[in-house]
Amino acid sequence: MLLELNDIHVHYGKIAALKGISVEVDEGEIVTLIGANGAGKTTTLKMISGLRPVSSGSVRFDGADITSLAGYKRVLLGIGQAPEGRGIFPGMSVHENLQMGAYARKDDSSKELAEAYELFPRLAERRTQAAGTMSGGEQQMLAMGRALMAKPKVLLLDEPSMGLAPMLVKQIFSIIVEINRRGTTVLLVEQNAQQALQIAHRAYVLETGSIVKSAPAHELLDDPQVRAAYLGGELGETAAPPDQPGSATDTP
Repeated sequence: MLLELNDIHVHYGKIAALKGISVEVDEGEIVTLIGANGAGKTTTLKMISGLRPVSSGSVRFDGADITSLAGYKRVLLGIGQAPEGRGIFPGMSVHENLQMGAYARKDDSSKELAEAYELFPRLAERRTQAAGTMSGGEQQMLAMGRALMAKPKVLLLDEPSMGLAPMLVKQIFSIIVEINRRGTTVLLVEQNAQQALQIAHRAYVLETGSIVKSAPAHELLDDPQVRAAYLGGELGETAAPPDQPGSATDTP
């Protein structure tokens, strides 16, 4: 198991944000966390990245206990994140933003840079442009490309489709599938539950800090309660789920 969260509790003061959640992410998977605003999805990713301390419970990554490990050391171990809101450096160029993603690395990152431009041709076209002048979709691509520059074993994606036009949403989800196909494990937090479940291998449903359902993603697509709560009732045409971890090839 690549990533294991065991009975995690997280508090903001006296408010319990996570109430004993346990999540497993195996190498090669796309796993998604779905739920309403305030369910604890972003808190979960911040906790995995080391940006939010746990009150109790344990986090294991690649066989090691990292519960108390500093965030920058988790990046070095192979945990990368594209945060909600993208968090790009607006005054720096696209190329400089990407280079910042490899800041902690001591080895040559030219291979990852070439792959980022291959995955996101729009970034290659705008490599000298100030990141803050790009569209929301382009900035999302930049945030994902920057996270990949650290050569992560697992990529944490927090609401990558937020605020994007439908065509760009489809493109972003297709790129997530391609990133996974190339060997990167993905933990995806997403309010667009239908799109997330179409590309994921497995899924967890969070409600007010607790996991209320977990199952293969294609099963949750057909779950009446999930459909009523997160998918707007009846589903339209959906993509077939990936056959096995690491082999997701379908686009939304």
